[in-house]
Amino acid sequence: MFKKLVIATGNLGKLREIQHILGGLEIEIIPQSALNVPECEEPFCTFIENALTKARHASKHTGLPALADDSGLCVNALLGAPGVISARYAGEPKSDERNNQKLLKVLGTESNRHAHFYCVMVLVRHEHDPEPIIAEGQWYGEILYEYRGTDGFGYDPLFLDAKTGKTVAELPLEIKSRISHRGHAMAKLLQKLERLSHD
Repeated sequence: MFKKLVIATGNLGKLREIQHILGGLEIEIIPQSALNVPECEEPFCTFIENALTKARHASKHTGLPALADDSGLCVNALLGAPGVISARYAGEPKSDERNNQKLLKVLGTESNRHAHFYCVMVLVRHEHDPEPIIAEGQWYGEILYEYRGTDGFGYDPLFLDAKTGKTVAELPLEIKSRISHRGHAMAKLLQKLERLSHD
């Protein structure tokens, strides 16, 4: 098993969640910003292709194993939008506030508010790893008509979790880490890493 792992994200919210989940492993977790990895383009229309590209990019620039996450919000009534452009839904520069406002405007009075967060995690042991470790997770809920809660990032204040009846922005990090799309993907990834460590 490797001793160091680069996290290929510049999103501090994602980084905090990933570090929280991986905290029990005997692996040094290094954000790519600490190693001056330049931002990676995400040109593809699927989460998996973008995550793989980001992981390989970080591994290429650091020579270390790298973990990348690509995730987003998929709204049923919008045919899966904002999807892979969730972070840039309202254009550049990235803005959670403008993204949320655009989502509310586009949905308007639409009664079908069903949506889910999707996350895919990709871990490569080196840039040209032919067998990247891939895990995915979903989190189902619906989009509210107005904000609730003050924690989290992105669409968290608008996304109502179907099971707890709370928005993501109202959930403590410990619970969010356990039930979120990222939490589910990370749990599957950890299982695969565990098996790998015994090979």
